[in-house]
Amino acid sequence: MLNTTAQDHATEGTTESAMLAFASQPCRRLVPVILAGGSGTRLWPMSRGQFPKQLIGVVATTSLLQATATRMRGFAGDFDVDVQPIIVCGEEHRFTTDEQMRSCGVEATIIVEPVRRDTAPALTLAALQAMKDGQDAIIVAMPADHSIADSAALHHAISVAAVYAQRGMIATLGIPPTRPDTAFGYIRIGDALDDGAHLIERFVEKPAPELAAQYVASGIYWWNSGIFIVRASVWLRALARFNAEMYAECIAARKGGHDDGKFIRPCPAAFGRVPSDSIDYAVMERLSEQNAPCEGAVVPLVAGWSDLGSWDAVWEAMEKDKFGNVASGRVIFEGATSSYARSEGGRLVACVGTSNLIVVETDDAVLVADRSCAQDIKGLVERIHEQHAPEAETHRKVRRPWGFYDSIEHGERFQVKRIVVTPGARLSLQMHHHRAEHWIVVCGTALVTRGDEQFLLSENQSTYIPIGVRHRLENPGKVQLEIIEVQSGAYLGEDDIVRLEDTYGRASAAYG
Repeated sequence: MLNTTAQDHATEGTTESAMLAFASQPCRRLVPVILAGGSGTRLWPMSRGQFPKQLIGVVATTSLLQATATRMRGFAGDFDVDVQPIIVCGEEHRFTTDEQMRSCGVEATIIVEPVRRDTAPALTLAALQAMKDGQDAIIVAMPADHSIADSAALHHAISVAAVYAQRGMIATLGIPPTRPDTAFGYIRIGDALDDGAHLIERFVEKPAPELAAQYVASGIYWWNSGIFIVRASVWLRALARFNAEMYAECIAARKGGHDDGKFIRPCPAAFGRVPSDSIDYAVMERLSEQNAPCEGAVVPLVAGWSDLGSWDAVWEAMEKDKFGNVASGRVIFEGATSSYARSEGGRLVACVGTSNLIVVETDDAVLVADRSCAQDIKGLVERIHEQHAPEAETHRKVRRPWGFYDSIEHGERFQVKRIVVTPGARLSLQMHHHRAEHWIVVCGTALVTRGDEQFLLSENQSTYIPIGVRHRLENPGKVQLEIIEVQSGAYLGEDDIVRLEDTYGRASAAYG
């Protein structure tokens, strides 16, 4: 929960005076905030509901989230950067987010949104967390799923923006456009400030092609990067002025929430009442209103930025061969031009005579699309949802806090899974009403609970779990445990699980 000092400064009726008092004090502390609640449906079939694009390696072997979390390393300037970023993510992604942070050596504060409410409430939760010790901070809010090639240029732009944030303005980084593009929102720049910055005249929606061309030709419209630099107190004051309901419910959600030792969890009931809105709509587009509590500034960022909002954008961001092709994984081009091909499932992808094509192969789905139609993939995913097909939400390989499982084969009354459990981890204590399970240890040592029994299995040993018997699988060793599970029964759905006990505090259903 928030401490008494921060709560007192953020209560209704004292918002203006308290936040003005904060903003009048010097502040040199930069707190990186990573907004990781997106779904990234346009990068299907790699990005899915349970494993969205920020968690995958789109342009490198590390994920976009990991790249964002380490982006402020080496920052050298007049401001002090907190080494522990604040990450705001969804309930279903919390364990993978935590695992990826540990694997890249980042100790992060993770705030878990009970439901998705867009970027403005997420930033508000982060601002409250940044002020939990009663001190103000300059927030550097970054989307988790963008690519930036030049970290030094980013650091310089943030240093410039932080000066304006320190003065009580809300600063954002704008991208001088290199081409007309209808996939981005634009910022109309106003009067010039120092260091290449400008006042923000207004934000504009994603334009039609003709209007986008006019914007670029005029030289006074920049792309909206979605990166914001603002004092926490200034953000809270502006939100309280423009959207009092969102502000009040975020305060209530934070006060009514709890810290479970690993994650900060706002109150689900209060956060469920929070209106859903973006940073742009909730605050930024209203800064030009009369009597707005602060001004907006935009600082140019020329650093090889991409929002990776489509497979076409991924193709644009990556190094190409002499024919304009981009390959990832086992890919062969023959007479192809300007194509993107990715083999994720390990199969060979061969493109012969293709032009401006996208081909993405995974274990359970293959996408073939014209690059000019890359934005239409979002509609395709909506149709997959309507058919209640699992490929919209999950991959064949499903990650869990204890490791992962991979559905290798299935039929009418059987299913075969490969289960990998990390050292020291264990699945929930559970039982099934409709299926029995056979476990075969392939690698490592398994500690098995079956009814009132508990015993060890080593490589090439197996056991049988009858229907209705409580059971648990654990890895007591120092190497990964790998087993093959053969399920048999009348119903094999993941909702045929009754969790009796769970180390990770998860709900009663869903696998493991």
